[in-house]
Order: sequence, then C-alpha cells, then structure tokens
Amino acid sequence: MSRFDFTPYRRNTVGFDRLFDVLENAARQNSGDNYPPFNIERRGDDEYRVTLAVAGFKPADLDITAQQNLLTVKGTRPDGEQEGDFLHVGIAQRGFERRFELADFVRVDDAKLEDGLLVIDLLREVPEAMKPKKIAIGGSAEKPKTIEADTKAYNDDQAAA
Repeated sequence: MSRFDFTPYRRNTVGFDRLFDVLENAARQNSGDNYPPFNIERRGDDEYRVTLAVAGFKPADLDITAQQNLLTVKGTRPDGEQEGDFLHVGIAQRGFERRFELADFVRVDDAKLEDGLLVIDLLREVPEAMKPKKIAIGGSAEKPKTIEADTKAYNDDQAAA
C-alpha cells in the first residue's frame, strides 16, 4: 500500500492538523485487520449508527469506551470456551479492538447487542454557543439608546409634569 504524504498540505493550512492526523490514522488502520466487519450509517442530520458483526460474543465479552473524539470497541473471548471437536472453524473466535474517530460534540446515545450485531447509536449535540448565528447588519447612523439615557428622559418628563 502506498502512503500519502500530507507534509506539503500541513505547511499551507492553519487549524487542520487534527484532520490530517485522522486521515493518517485511518490509512494506518486500514492496512491491518478488518475484523470485525462494520457499517457506519447516517440516520439524520445529527444521528449516526455504527453496527459491528460480533457473532458469538456475549454482552459481558464486549467493552465500549467513549473518550473525547474516540470510540473504542473491544471484544475479549475467554480461553477454553470452545466445546467440541471442530472440523472447520469459519466463525472467528478471536478478540478484537476497533477504534472510531468521532467528530467534536459526538456522544454515544445507546448501545445494544441483538442477533450477533452490536449497534451503537451516536448523537451530535453542538452547544448553543458553537451554533451559527445570524448577524444583522446595522444601517442606521443613530447612536443606540442606553438605559441611562432612557432613565434621564423619564426623570425629565416627571419633573416637567
């Protein structure tokens, strides 16, 4: 696999270091093991679902950890759990660790294990302070009134009456 060098782009951009780190980590991870297979689904503007095929794993065998911008799913298989004399083993019986880079403000909303599929629902919650706001363009040259100016005018009106 050829490796793409982001160095020239890092020199000409400001604030994109994290993006380049994510791309480099993804390239590094894709070169390795693809177990267990997974889907990533967009379910709405701010809702996502990660589904992993974890056949044979019980909820006690799985560990889901969400840190800032990182979701880690780890599966461990106790040794000696396999019973019988298998002639062919096509279902993977090994442990795994799968990492997913998350965008800012994405949190795990729910996780469930059904029919051999681990389903993790993600939700993006952008704080009000970070949401875009419309800014009105001021076209008048008037100086805005202040509370002190209104109070003075009120007091002057009361004195005249």
